[in-house]
Amino acid sequence: MALKSYKPTSPGIRGKKVLKHSEVVTKKEPERSLVVGLKKHGGRNNTGKITVRHRGGGNRRLYRIIDFKRDKVGIPAKVSAIEYDPNRSSYIALLSYADGEKRYILAPLGIKAGDVVMAGEDAEIAVGNCLPLKNIPTGTFVHNIELVSGHGGVVARAAGASAQIVAKEGNFAHVKLTSGEIRRFDLKCRATIGQVGNLDHENVVLGKAGVKRYLGVRPTVRGTAMNPVDHPHGGGEGKSPVGHPGPLTPWGKPARGYKTRKKKKISNKYIIRRRK
Repeated sequence: MALKSYKPTSPGIRGKKVLKHSEVVTKKEPERSLVVGLKKHGGRNNTGKITVRHRGGGNRRLYRIIDFKRDKVGIPAKVSAIEYDPNRSSYIALLSYADGEKRYILAPLGIKAGDVVMAGEDAEIAVGNCLPLKNIPTGTFVHNIELVSGHGGVVARAAGASAQIVAKEGNFAHVKLTSGEIRRFDLKCRATIGQVGNLDHENVVLGKAGVKRYLGVRPTVRGTAMNPVDHPHGGGEGKSPVGHPGPLTPWGKPARGYKTRKKKKISNKYIIRRRK
């Protein structure tokens, strides 16, 4: 997949790089039966309090319903089209099953319109097929991995993401994630063969602040530019933060190297090697 560059006719265009969707995307309009309206909340919860900062505005979107569970077992599906999804970094593939049903899945690297994919224990080890980890050979690269069997894939779903099955022991598979972390997954958990497509997503250069606003991201104000009442870095003469030993979050917690993971979190016991 290629990137499109622009001539530097203005400061916003200089250095801008965007993806050439036309080389991959084969269908522009989404499947109407698989989209729902997406209401904006501006990062606020049900009481109106901002719980996620720097969100608001942006272009309107329709949410594409993605089949992360891949629970349509034993029925072959033809890839009808590859589509752009504004809600995620990867492309999506529209599947048309033999019984007439249509579903979206994350488009793996190398898949194209006309290919046939399938889910289930009897499926081949081929890109786009979904199987339980117990049926996937060691060394295979997978994505969209379930943490809990039957709950749908939640691990390795971003553009270019993949994980590798490095070993199997007892009822668990040892999987090396993109971050370098190695953790155990139940062998009954499902995963999709291959790597998520759209590898060039990380090379995109937005070019100007306005493009970030189209994506629904609002500006971030530096803590040093605030008053002491608003941020631990605020106030003082000059630009250096004063009154504390190191960089802090807006709520006074250390910003770097401070462990926030709860010790009693259930999933901790499945981690074999930390990413750090």
